[in-house]
This record gives sequence, C-alpha cells and structure tokens, in this order.
Amino acid sequence: MELFTKTLFLCLALALTNGAPAHHDAAVDDASLPDRCDGIGFDAITPDKNGTTFFFRGSHLWEGFHGPAQLSNESFQELDDIHNIGHVDAAFRMHNIEHQDDHDHIYFFLDDKVFSYYDQALEEGYPKEIQQDFPGVPSHLDAAVECPKGECMADSVLFFKGQDVHVYDIVTKTVKTKTWSHLPVCTSALRWLEHYYCFHGNNFTQVPPGYSERVSGVYPKDARSYFMKCPNYGHGGDYKVLKCSDVKIDAITTDDAGKSYLFAGSIYKRLDTRRDGLHAFPITRSWKEVTKGVDAVFSYADNIYLIKDDQVYIYNAAAHYTLIDGYPKTLKEELGIEGHVDAAFVCPDDQTVHIIIGGTISAIDLSATPRVVLRERPLPFSDIDAALCSAEGINVFKGATYYHYESPMTLAMSRIAPEPLNVTRAMMGCEE
Repeated sequence: MELFTKTLFLCLALALTNGAPAHHDAAVDDASLPDRCDGIGFDAITPDKNGTTFFFRGSHLWEGFHGPAQLSNESFQELDDIHNIGHVDAAFRMHNIEHQDDHDHIYFFLDDKVFSYYDQALEEGYPKEIQQDFPGVPSHLDAAVECPKGECMADSVLFFKGQDVHVYDIVTKTVKTKTWSHLPVCTSALRWLEHYYCFHGNNFTQVPPGYSERVSGVYPKDARSYFMKCPNYGHGGDYKVLKCSDVKIDAITTDDAGKSYLFAGSIYKRLDTRRDGLHAFPITRSWKEVTKGVDAVFSYADNIYLIKDDQVYIYNAAAHYTLIDGYPKTLKEELGIEGHVDAAFVCPDDQTVHIIIGGTISAIDLSATPRVVLRERPLPFSDIDAALCSAEGINVFKGATYYHYESPMTLAMSRIAPEPLNVTRAMMGCEE
C-alpha cells in the first residue's frame, strides 16, 4: 500500500498542477475569505457534468483542486438567503444514464430539503422534501456520493448519516442501510476516477468501489497533501496541460471496456473520464513494469499490449492490469516482426493488429499461434506517432495533426496522404 500512497500522491499532484501557479490557495487579496488549507474540512464535495469538482464550506465554495474561495451563490445563485441556505449538508452528481432528465444533475441537501441543479440553475419545483425525491432517505445528512452500476450492484446513491450508510437504488427507489462502526463519520464524500473517498475534517479515508466493508491501506491521510495546493505540503510532479499545437503523443488505445488511454513520455491520460475531468498519471501507476515510456499500445481480447523497444508487455485488463506470466517477450516471439514500432491499432470486433514501422504497415493475425503476418504495404508517410481505430474510422497521429481514414484498407491502399487535421481539446484535453 506504500506504492499506492505514493502513486495517489503523484496522480493528484499532476491533476493539481495543470498550469496552476505555485502559490497556495489562501486568498491573499481578501483575508475574510476562508482558506481551504486551514484544516477545517468541507461540508460537501461534488463534481459537475464537466468534471469540475466543487468543495463547499459554509457559504463559500472552491472550484477545482486549486484556486481561491468564492461565494457559493456566485455559481449556484439560489444558494442564498431567499432559501435560508447558509451551507449545504451534502451534495452529489446524479449518475442515471437511463433517464437523461436526471443524469448529471447536482443535488444539494439541507436539513429535510433537496435542491436539484442543472447547468448551475435551480430546477423548477425545487426545493422539495427529501422524501419526495428519495423516499426512505433520512434528513440532516452528513454526505452523499454517486455509485454507478458495476461499482454498486445498481446505479445508486450512497447517503451517509453518522456511521450508517443508506444505499439508495435510483431505479427501484429502495434503501438498504448498513452500519459501519469501523469507519469515521464522513462529513463529505467524493467519487474520483473510480475511487471513493470519505472526508472527515481535513483527513480522508479511501473506501473500495461498491462500498464494501473493507478499508485498505493506512488511513486516515491528510487531504492537504492530495486534494489541494497548500504550503508545507508537497505535491510532486510538474506536468502541465499542453497547448493543442504542441501535442505529441506516443500511443493511444481504447480497450474492450471502453477505457481510452493516451500515452506521452512517462505519463498517460484516461480520455473517457471527462465526468471527473482529464488528469495525467505516471504510466507506472497502472503498468508498473513499464518504466521507460511506450512506443505503441493496442488492446485485444481484454488484454492491453504495451510495446517498448523490442519488448511486448501484455496486461490483463479484467484483472486490474496484471502482467501476464512470461512477459515481456520480444517482438519476434510475440508478433513475428522486428524493428522499431511507431504505432499499432486493432479495430473493434477484429482479430488483426496493424503495426506501423517506418513507412510500412503490417497486418498480423492475433487469432493464430504462432502469429501470422498476413500482408505488408507501404504508406504515403513515415514518422508516425500513434494510431487509433474506432467505429468512425482510423486516426493516424503525427505531432499535433492527424490523418483520418475510413478503414484499414483505405489506409493501406492510399498513395497520397489526405489533408492533415489539427488535434483538438475534445480529443486530447489540451488547451486551444
């Protein structure tokens, strides 16, 4: 767990930097504003639909992992004296993809009332009694957090009051209550990148997905070292978000579970986690044996293949990216090829990996043992950085531009490169 602690420290530090200034969060221009580094903690924490996390205390909030406090009613205008709200007891973002009228809405709780917001505007008919929207859920809550199906048994909300956890099934509108006497009383809670955190004062405790009764690691930990920028609390890491015109990636892939990864240097990004924001992590966080970056990556049959120099590392995605016994192996052993791999991709529902080496693309049958090179063809360009195949076609990346093709065949048969397109913020999370 020491490795997890160091990794979490660096991962959150990378998220915190994102071009932020080096000073801490205290509002030096207005001493009357609260300082999130004072160790008091938060009343509620919730992300919005764009993945921006809001931290609430009293009548103020902090937007994101760094920056000064501001009045809550500057962002959520009805959180003011009209409704007698000086603070919130709990807050969460709804995960309900089956009912888009509720999905990504933010719910605030105060005493026995609930407020529903979308795009930071209070919805008509609110506030309501908590029982109207969440029958069986008690009033005067301490914390709340979303729990999507797959992490909980069904799309749910976890409501905390004292040491009781009320698991609310949003489909059946039923509640199951558990008492976790071994956990601290949560004053706020957050689901962040598929991990769950119970905040209590300035500390936090991680709870496994699905809110099982096991707590792993040494807890509590000080939130000031992980979820904010504070003086005398190191953050580590110096990653900054690149301008889109400066982007240069090493690899990109989407696995069978729909998780999309971008690799550049020693870091990677999850591109499918926009609901939690896009954040950079060290590659060794998920693939600890790959210590010197990657040349190419592709996904096939619940496995992810990472290629560096002449070595192929295969990890089982279903087993939290566990390195398969006997790996790494050489390119010759695993794929029947040699040379410096520039890019690799597998299209959805296909058994062929396409490997780009210099100005040549090779098609290799992954269903055959040993692997069989089906064909090799020249390309109208070289020095490719990465490639990705999806239902929309193939994108071949070169620096801050990419070429789009409808299929592997049109890529392999082309003799003239199409007009290059520019990488966008929506694709890479870069700054335009």
